[in-house]
Amino acid sequence: MKIRFETTRLRTGVIAAAVLAGGLLTATPAGASTVSGQSAATSVTLSAETAAAARPSNGRILYHRFAGGPNRLKIKNGTSRDGVVALVKGKSKAISIYVRAKSTATIKDVRDGTYRIYFTTGTQFSVSKGRFGRGAVYQRFDDQVRFRSSATQYTIYTLTLNPVRGGNAHSSAVNPKDFPA
Repeated sequence: MKIRFETTRLRTGVIAAAVLAGGLLTATPAGASTVSGQSAATSVTLSAETAAAARPSNGRILYHRFAGGPNRLKIKNGTSRDGVVALVKGKSKAISIYVRAKSTATIKDVRDGTYRIYFTTGTQFSVSKGRFGRGAVYQRFDDQVRFRSSATQYTIYTLTLNPVRGGNAHSSAVNPKDFPA
């Protein structure tokens, strides 16, 4: 399968780092009811279970170990299933992002370095397990990508999770146990 993978080098006078953060559950969700006599711990547990079962928003950063770089990775998911893209630097997972079906998302703060890119698509994603519950397919791009920046330039890669005519990146199936969840 060929997948389109583009590289763009941009010039800029000022590079700003984007800070991406997931939302924190600090209150009872709207419309939720509490049972008289329940402890606060029970309410928090129920809220955490509800949050874990919810479908993540498009572009939600699920994991980010190496923040602060100026480079970008734009992901186009033209499939009918949601996806998760994970960048691995060496043997360590660096970043993972949730990309909803028929959507585009961007990681805006990738550090310089060489990364291997894994992706999975499926339905019923579990945030707590980092996996899809149904129909999961696990793949990895065969070629690694190198992000480089300087004071005046940074790298933007664009990749698609679906096959495209004229695509220039190949992917291979990966054992689910080897996927960086």
